[in-house]
Amino acid sequence: MIFLPMLLIKRVIPFCAFLLLLISLKAQEETLSPLTFTPQWLPQAQFAGFYMAQEKGFYRDAGLEVSIVHPSASVMATEQLKRGEADVISLFLVTALSKRSVDFPLVNIAQLSQNSGLLFVAKKSAGIHSLEDFNGRRVGIWKSGFDEIPKSLFRENNYEIQWVPLLSSINMFLAGGIDAMTVMSYNEYDQIINAGINPDALSVFACSDYGYNIPEDGLYCLQSTLQNRQEDLQRFVRATEKGWAYADTHREETLSVVLRIMTDAHVATNYAHQKWMLEKVLELHQPGSKHVSSGELAEPDFYKTLRLLLEGGYISEKISFQEFHRNLMQDQEVK
Repeated sequence: MIFLPMLLIKRVIPFCAFLLLLISLKAQEETLSPLTFTPQWLPQAQFAGFYMAQEKGFYRDAGLEVSIVHPSASVMATEQLKRGEADVISLFLVTALSKRSVDFPLVNIAQLSQNSGLLFVAKKSAGIHSLEDFNGRRVGIWKSGFDEIPKSLFRENNYEIQWVPLLSSINMFLAGGIDAMTVMSYNEYDQIINAGINPDALSVFACSDYGYNIPEDGLYCLQSTLQNRQEDLQRFVRATEKGWAYADTHREETLSVVLRIMTDAHVATNYAHQKWMLEKVLELHQPGSKHVSSGELAEPDFYKTLRLLLEGGYISEKISFQEFHRNLMQDQEVK
C-alpha cells in the first residue's frame, strides 16, 4: 500500500475537486441548446425581462445558451428571422399579422403585452383639442412600421390626414414642422416632456380610448421552428417570464443592467427615461380587465386586429387563430 504525505493529500484533493468542477461545467456547456433571440428594436428597457433572464442565469438554468442580438435601425427583426439569423423575435401583434403569409408562417408562442401604448400627441397651441381637429393636419408617423393602427383609426372616422414619415426622432414635432405625431407612451412621449414641453401644453389621445387597444409585444418564431424545437422554445418563454418577474421586483438592479447594455451598444439614453420606460412597459404587460392567462393572446384582440388589417387592405386573406397562436407558457410542463 502506498502512503501519500498528508501535505500532498491536502493539495491533491482540492485540485481534483476543481478539476471535476471544470469537467462538470464543460459538460453543462456542451448540453446547452443554442438559441438566438432578436427584439424588434435597439437596446432599451422595453426588453428588460430578456436581459434579466440572461443576467440572472434563468436561460442557462433552463438548458439554453441564449444570444440576444438586436437588429439595426435599418433591418427589421422579421428579416433576421426569415434569413435564419434568429430563432425567436419580438413583434407587435399588428406587425406579425401583417407579415404572416404562406411563405412567412409566423407563430405567436407567447403574448407579453396585453395593452396598447400607442398615442397621438399634439400641441394645444396648434388648435388640436379633439380627434376631429386632426382632419386635414400634418401628422408624423414612423417609417419603420406600426402605421396600421393610426391610419385605421382615422380612416374609420373619415378624416383626411397628411401623413409625414419620420424616423425615431421627435425633432420635427418640437420644431413645429408637423401638427401632431404618433408616439409610444413609454418612449417618445417622455422624450417630448424631457425636451421641456409641459404636459399641460399637450393634447394626448390614446388609441386604446377609441377602440384600438391592440396588444403589442409578443414572441414569434417560424412554424418549422415550433415543430422542430418545441421544448427549447417552451423553456425559453418560461425563463423569459421569470426574467420579467425579476425585472418587476428588482427595478433598480434591472435599470443598471439596461443602462450597461445600452452603453455597450453605444445607444444614447439616461436613467430617468429608462426608468419611465420600464414602469410603463410593465403596466402594459398587466391584463387589467382582460381574462387571459400568462402568455395568452386573447381571441377578441386577435380578431379585432385581423379585421382592421383586412379592411385597410394590409392583408387579403383571413388567418386562423389556432394556427397563429400557441401559448407555450401554458402548455404541458417540459419533462
